Amino acid sequence: MKVLVTGCAGFVGWRTCSLLLEQGAEVVGMDVINDYYDVRMKEWRLADLAKYPGFEFVKADIENMGLLNYLFDNHKFDAVINLAARAGVRYSMENPHVYLGSNAEGTLNLLECMRRKGIKKLVLASTSSLYAGQQMPFVETLPVNEPISPYAASKKAAEVMAYTYHYLYDFDVSILRYFTVYGPACRPDMSPLRFLRWIDEGTPITLFGDGTQSRDFTHVDDIARGTIAALKPLGYEIINLGGGNNPISINRMIEVFEGLLGKKAVIEHKPFNKSDMLHTWANIEKAGKLLAWKPEIGFEKGLKTLVDWYQENRNWVLKLKL
Repeated sequence: MKVLVTGCAGFVGWRTCSLLLEQGAEVVGMDVINDYYDVRMKEWRLADLAKYPGFEFVKADIENMGLLNYLFDNHKFDAVINLAARAGVRYSMENPHVYLGSNAEGTLNLLECMRRKGIKKLVLASTSSLYAGQQMPFVETLPVNEPISPYAASKKAAEVMAYTYHYLYDFDVSILRYFTVYGPACRPDMSPLRFLRWIDEGTPITLFGDGTQSRDFTHVDDIARGTIAALKPLGYEIINLGGGNNPISINRMIEVFEGLLGKKAVIEHKPFNKSDMLHTWANIEKAGKLLAWKPEIGFEKGLKTLVDWYQENRNWVLKLKL
């Protein structure tokens, strides 16, 4: 099997590529390596993928239709996993045009290339941010027509465009709504790595709100397994990939880090950000039925894998811009 994975230098993209390659697939990884967060993290992930003989890297932007056409003309892909996206709720409020271009138009470009080359299978990463204001635990049938950030709106646009291509051209589309992914080599703009480093350094943690806001944390290994499982024929399905248990508060995450590091956090509270969700919690029954998937890595064990990775790579991780 030969798979195009966009966003291969991203957090989920890196781990998904790793597991695909370990299973014997050929992977063409594509990434623009933008500077939304410190590129040294992306370079580390790419260096890790380079050890696999079945991996080929192409530096490119999914908004570049000419380059995409060239890529699709020179490879015969069995499926596309689109993990390329501008992430981050708060920054999307500062630069919404970038988000619509990458997350919506970029997805459309891939769909058009797939249509032209007769490639029918797409796995598309989406987000739990679409469920803002809905009753928990979030189930896939909930109406998600009121996104509260440009990021969420751009992801909704990608979902509905993928449906259009399913309807018109019989594409087989698996849309995966990820819930707060964490683990080794996670994004330095997200709280797990930031809080871990700040506690280790003795730097005060900037915490928006009182810390009782909670997330359905999901380990990157579980997310990657679910993403690969979604390559099976499904028609058109939207599927949650999340921890599936009671959501875990930010305060609890801080407590676990304190225990693993043997250090006490210093916390500076700031007002809660209106674009953030107070809580997320996934109903994952559908993933179990359609993908035979459930998360296998518990929260405390998962945080330990992050702490272990951090301590092994501490010298250069301390230099990352957070």
